[in-house]
Amino acid sequence: MSPSMHLYERLPLFGTGLVLGLFLLLGHVLLLVKSDTCQHFLKKFPRNQKIGQVLLGIGLLWFWLLVAPPNKGWISVLAMDMTDFNGIKPLLRLLMPLIFVAVAMSITEFLSVRALGLLGLLVAQPLLDSAFLRDPATRLLIPIYTYGLIIASLFFVGMPYLFRDAVTWATAKKTRWNALCCGGISYGIAILFCAFAFWRGQ
Repeated sequence: MSPSMHLYERLPLFGTGLVLGLFLLLGHVLLLVKSDTCQHFLKKFPRNQKIGQVLLGIGLLWFWLLVAPPNKGWISVLAMDMTDFNGIKPLLRLLMPLIFVAVAMSITEFLSVRALGLLGLLVAQPLLDSAFLRDPATRLLIPIYTYGLIIASLFFVGMPYLFRDAVTWATAKKTRWNALCCGGISYGIAILFCAFAFWRGQ
């Protein structure tokens, strides 16, 4: 791969599959084994302002690194060419701290869900780039998950109360919760299997 390519475009399919597969597998195992604790946390999550501020800070810092100035060492590792919008990158770098303070102080309703949606949208790009135009066709497991993540994240940002409604629906019945957890575990296992069976060297 060309060194001029962005870091996202150089992500290995195998490594990305391992990380995503383990995240889904271990995350859903935790949700299944510690169901009472996890359900309690998820029900309180939408109105947890402190967690929301932390997630928002991570998301805006990540975005700042994408618009960081070039040739500044590790600070520029994620710097992205924005073509026609490169001219406004200095302005964006200045605005990010102000936006963080303004949003963290002014939004008191569902800030954590909105911030989670922001992180979901940021995570989507490296996931999609790692599987773009790669072989074999099983790589589509990553984009399928990612497009679902994008749709959910857009709703989290624009209609965050839907997160609360989704949690209420998922936790209403133990069998439903267990089925959802098992679905996530199965998807994680499928990605891990494909990573070891088909994606090595990709």
